[in-house]
Order: sequence, then C-alpha cells, then structure tokens
Amino acid sequence: MTLRIHNTLTRALEKFSPLEPGHVRMYVCGMTVYDLCHLGHARSMVAFDVVQRWLKASGYRVTYVRNITDIDDKIIKRSLENGETVRGLTDRMIDALHQDADALGIERPTHEPRAMDYVPQMLAMIGTLRDKGLAYQASNGDVNYAVRKFPGYGKLSGKSLDELQAGERVAVSTEEGGKQDPLDFVLWKSAKTSEPEEVKWASPFGAGRPGWHIECSAMSCDMLGQSFDIHGGGADLQFPHHENEIAQSEGANGQKMANVWMHNGFINVDNEKMSKSLGNFFTIRDVLKEFDAETIRFFVVRSHYRSQLNYSDVHLNDARGALKRLYTALGKVAADDVVIDWAQPHAARFKAAMDEDFGTPEAVAVLFELAGEVNRTGSTQTAGLLKALGGVLGLLQDDPQAFAQAGAGVDEDAIQTQIAARAAAKSAKNFAEADRIRQALAAEGIVLKDSPTGTTWERG
Repeated sequence: MTLRIHNTLTRALEKFSPLEPGHVRMYVCGMTVYDLCHLGHARSMVAFDVVQRWLKASGYRVTYVRNITDIDDKIIKRSLENGETVRGLTDRMIDALHQDADALGIERPTHEPRAMDYVPQMLAMIGTLRDKGLAYQASNGDVNYAVRKFPGYGKLSGKSLDELQAGERVAVSTEEGGKQDPLDFVLWKSAKTSEPEEVKWASPFGAGRPGWHIECSAMSCDMLGQSFDIHGGGADLQFPHHENEIAQSEGANGQKMANVWMHNGFINVDNEKMSKSLGNFFTIRDVLKEFDAETIRFFVVRSHYRSQLNYSDVHLNDARGALKRLYTALGKVAADDVVIDWAQPHAARFKAAMDEDFGTPEAVAVLFELAGEVNRTGSTQTAGLLKALGGVLGLLQDDPQAFAQAGAGVDEDAIQTQIAARAAAKSAKNFAEADRIRQALAAEGIVLKDSPTGTTWERG
C-alpha cells in the first residue's frame, strides 16, 4: 500500500509522492519560547515526530525543519517583566523545550532555526513583496502585506476574503498603523522607543523587527527551497498563520509553497483548547510530576493526529494501564532482536494503518494483538516484533521492569528498605508485620510480587 496523507489544502486523502524521489522535505511550525511548553505543544511535537519516524521507516531520507520563534511581542513583554534580556529568556526556554522533548522521546529535527538568525532573509523577502506591489509601508512605519492583491488568499482556510475573520495576531482595525485593509498583516514592525535595543534591526524600511508570519516563509525557503513536500503545525495555525505564509511565499516566489499541508488536532480541557491565553494549560513538566514520560507519549500516539484529544488524569491513568499491558507481555519473555518483515501479517496490518494518513490507533491495535499472542505462546520472535513495531512509534523500548516501576514521586530506596523489612519480618515469622508492610505499600500504589528469586515491585 502507498502512503496517503490528508491534505488540508485540498481537504482530501492524497497519494504521497515527494518532489525529489526518496527524499522528503518537511517544515513544521515550532514553539514561541517565552514560557515552558504545555501538553498542547507536546501533542504537535509527538504527532510530527511519529510522521518523520514513519517516513524514515518507509525508506525515505527526511530533512525535517522545526523552527523556533525567539522574537515576538509576548517574548519582549515577558523579558521586560522578568528583568532579563530577550536572548537570556529564549535561551533558557529553548533549553527547557529540549529537556521536555527529550523526555518524551521526541527525536531532534534535522534543523531547528531561530528567527533572530534569519532577519536578513526575511528582509529580502519583504523587499521582493514590496517590489511586486504586494506590500506597502504604512504611515507608522510598519510594512504590511496587501492581502487583497494576492489572488489565492483564503485557499487553505477555504473561505472568501469577506468571510475571513482576523485571527489572534492580526489587527482588526485600521485605526492604528494605517492599514489599507483590516485583513492586511504586518511584515515588518517599526521600532518602538519602549522596546530593548536587542530587538531592533536596521532595514530599508527603518529600524524595526519582523512580524510573526514572515519568519516561517523565509526560513522554509532558505532551508528547504521555494517548494517542498510537507508543511505541518497545529490546527490553530491554519488561519491566519499558514494562510499568510502561503501569501508571502507564493507571492514572492511564484511557486507552490508546500505540496501537502498537515494539521494536528487540539488537546482539550473541558472541551476547550488547551492554551496559555485561556489559562487552562498544563506544562509538560507539571504532567511529568504525576505520570511517566512514555505514558504521556502513548496517550498522544494512540489517538489519530487529526482528532481532538481530551486531557484528564482519568485518560492518562487509562493510557498507563493500556501501556502496562504491552510491557507486561514483553516482561514474560526475552524479546528477540528482529528486522521487521513487512510481509508478516501483523507487520503488514501495522503498515497499512500507518500508510493511511498515519493511522496510529489502528497501528496500536496491532501491538495489542501481538501482546496477546506473546501471552498465549511465549514466542520470543513475536515479542521481538512487538518491540520493533513499538519502536517505530517511539514506544516499548524501556526495560519492562523499569517501566513497571516508573513514575514521579517514587522513592525507590525507601521501597527497597520496606521490602527488606518485610523479608526480615517473614524470616522472623512475624507475618502480621509483613502483611502490614505490603498493605502500606499498596496504599501508596506500590504492588509487591514475590517469586522464588525474590520480591520485585511495580506501580499499581
């Protein structure tokens, strides 16, 4: 079966064929680094991590670019509030982003460009747009994109210009800045006296800094070319950010920007999108205090990337229980190291699922089929296939016993001390004390398992 991907631009499943045979070029919008990443960011990072993993498993060479926005109104505001430089804030937040992503098993992209390093490329593109009559300088010094002069505007969101409503970062009135049309958006922001000098660049349009949308157009073009294979990001970026990227890139280059547009669904809390602006977000670090990293990843992976995903402790506990069943099967036998034979029936079903728009729910179902077979047969070969297919999704690579014991807030030394005390009580035939220790640990979610070789423990 050939890979098919749902293309937001055409609203259809399409057979995927890269522009360059054997090589996939993919750009995904990354984080604005003014604060810690929340679980909504994890959803996007994990989703496209799975995409690039499957592309590689399918034999493609992948150039994966995920940008970092390190210049932005929110970043400037937060740095001033904190009394630190913009660079100091963003360096700190990028380090935290990497730590969180690494914890979730998210592979680093091929390139991770920072907006501040690409201002010359942005200015060159803005100059091209001005020369083509698609941009103009307003009375306040800002350079704006003239939306109605780009004939294809609205094709990604599927709405006419009159239907489109300005989004979060698009001004909706012409009262300030002298916009010619409320839908026009800023390419270059004129410097303000209140802003720090480190966010002011010299330009043909006067001192200032880039708008948000132009960075992705400039960086994707510089690193992947005028046309590339896949552009991805969260569903909230479809409009206005990605719509504006198309207008900028195609307006400047006259070439189709991306062949396929992919958008992952939201993580919701009480049926509302998790976001910092709504104040209903949980940082990745908050959740890692309660749940192990692989459980969080599995919680995301077992749902289709385009679906809405509801967050709650109940759902995460359910995810941990399901993942534990897979690890329990692997814990029963020593899994062989196997090279996946995609003609093998389970592997073929896994591949068919992933080739249909990265169908992880169906692929995860195959993992449970394999776990059931391992439980029935004790086959080390089947266990090896289970582990290998899990690895394609970034799962099941931990030691089963280590996973069983994983979890924030667990004092392993204290548990081992209690296990030793229980063994001593049993040796002294003080079975009441031994039972008390077992029950006390159980009340803390720690389950003891006795065997001829000794006592082990796992989280309940």
